[in-house]
Amino acid sequence: MTTAKRKRMPRAERERQMIEVAEQVFGERGYAMASMDEIAELVGVSKPMLYEYFNSKEGLLLACIRQSRAALQEATEQSIVGADSAQEALRRGLLAFFVFIRERRQAWSLLRHEMALIGTPAADEIEETRRQQTDLITALMSGYFDSADTLRAEASAEFVVGACERLAIWCERFPEVTPEKATEYAMDLLWAGLSQRAI
Repeated sequence: MTTAKRKRMPRAERERQMIEVAEQVFGERGYAMASMDEIAELVGVSKPMLYEYFNSKEGLLLACIRQSRAALQEATEQSIVGADSAQEALRRGLLAFFVFIRERRQAWSLLRHEMALIGTPAADEIEETRRQQTDLITALMSGYFDSADTLRAEASAEFVVGACERLAIWCERFPEVTPEKATEYAMDLLWAGLSQRAI
């Protein structure tokens, strides 16, 4: 009966299920301690099926990171649609980021534990996630700020992303700090400098 249900599940849906479970296991145990046997058991499939879909444990990790990156990109890009000022756009984008890491704790855990992955394709994927966010902020600045100094715009975007990553890690120690409060803290520090370049 279980086998019959498994065969009827569309491949894309099964893949999403595998990634969701793997994200949880990787987030809770860390990549090194996570077991493909455990992931397969929780999904309700055989371990060979996991390998059929993702080729390797690392392949499954990469799929998790890519899905998280796509979700973060969608959340942050959608959040700034319709913003009528640079300040409002930045506030909305920051809030979307802090809400994402609060609601997707396992995904955030994968993205922030990059030191154990240095030199691997996973580390490259994590850096690509960071670059995605800096590109979004740089593009935002080009719309609201004097875009003649592109290097300054990119440097500012790197600073925003780096500062918010550290603030997000700090927030893990203080669950009472809501996404709204984290956004307020970030805006208090960041906007003072960025606003000097507003058109």
